[in-house]
Amino acid sequence: MSVTESTARRLQADLAHVQVEGRLPSVVACVVRDGYPVWSDGYGDVPGPVRHTQYRIGSITKTMTAVGVLALAEAGEVDLDEPASAYWPDAPYGAATLTQLLGHGGGLPAEPAGPWWERAGRPDNAAALAVAENGRRAPHRPGETFHYSNLGYAVLGEVHARVRGTTWAEAIRADVLDPLGLRRTTLDPAGARAHGFSVHPWTSVLLPEPDSDTGTMAPAGQLWSTLDDLARWAGFLLHGDDKVLGADVLACARAGQVGDGAAGPGSRHGLGFQLAPGGAAGLVGHGGSMPGFVASLFVDPVRRTGAVLLANGTTGLPQVAAADRLLATLEACEPSLPAPWTPTADVPGPLAPLLGVWHWGARPQTWSMDGDGVVAREGGRVVHRFAVVKGRVVAVAGYFTGEEVVLRHGAGGAAYVDLGTFVLTREPYAPGDVVPGGTPTV
Repeated sequence: MSVTESTARRLQADLAHVQVEGRLPSVVACVVRDGYPVWSDGYGDVPGPVRHTQYRIGSITKTMTAVGVLALAEAGEVDLDEPASAYWPDAPYGAATLTQLLGHGGGLPAEPAGPWWERAGRPDNAAALAVAENGRRAPHRPGETFHYSNLGYAVLGEVHARVRGTTWAEAIRADVLDPLGLRRTTLDPAGARAHGFSVHPWTSVLLPEPDSDTGTMAPAGQLWSTLDDLARWAGFLLHGDDKVLGADVLACARAGQVGDGAAGPGSRHGLGFQLAPGGAAGLVGHGGSMPGFVASLFVDPVRRTGAVLLANGTTGLPQVAAADRLLATLEACEPSLPAPWTPTADVPGPLAPLLGVWHWGARPQTWSMDGDGVVAREGGRVVHRFAVVKGRVVAVAGYFTGEEVVLRHGAGGAAYVDLGTFVLTREPYAPGDVVPGGTPTV
């Protein structure tokens, strides 16, 4: 699959503006639709094949670290509600749970103690990391607020390593990279690669940046990758892959966990993923930066599209805006198509008695099948989505996401729905009905 020549020209123009306006030595980009790259190009002095030249991806690494930990949880090898110290007894700030660390809600310092790890590098020694943090005070209590923490992802990576009984590099390779075929995503550069530069603000001279080895901080931003590999990764984030993590788990991880905007734009975060405005209903992914490199990978789950940009300049790439611009051009030129409607083949038993009209007080809702689940519409607007999850009917979108739907019967035998203590009845305020929002009469 590929875009038309006209669309390609418009996308190339977007990329050219990014390179020129950002004064980037080179930038490469691709757009993905339904899991496949449909366009890729480079602008500036690209040092090798556009889709196969490695750039450093910085904090996009965190999305892979997060998926590795989430996969451990799905396999029952860790409990996300347990503190990090349950798996690494000497973990710094070990009272923070794995969920809190994934969503930057653990209260940890943003950066580890000592020199700037991104430039100075770090020893590959978890014990040294723990010792260096002794005596430091966490800026927040666990769960108190969103506070982005590179250090938190170093802790998550070490947890992954210890559960697997190996190094993080080997664990992430075995559990995430190899199963998805990400052969050119590596700890250190290999083969065709870009060299990192800063651009002098006045002379525009290129200033070489070092290839630092970040050691125990690697899970926060060490990896190198290519457009080809990251197009695969974008497809995985959209659709999942049962060899690593299913689509349902990824959908939950993409949902906002912490942050309400009080900490500034971009403070809304899922489990390992930044949530940003743009696309049909928001973008999901991550930006990345290391000395000499800046990167962006964001997907639009509604339109099933994604964009990746990699550049070898320390600054100059507006990570969210550049990805959103490419996706907006793709949508304007070649609009996404919704998944085709298909008839329901079989109504799951737990859903059958929930179909039809329910009332919350005097407000009617229509509950009907949509694919394998149920949508609740009020005035034509979808207000809830429900699905059968491990034998229970659970809200998967809307105000009650994650809460169970229970069908009950009142004193007179009439059926009603208990949705997070909200009571929905077949008739609006019928005599003998339980009171919406009140204590159910069983």
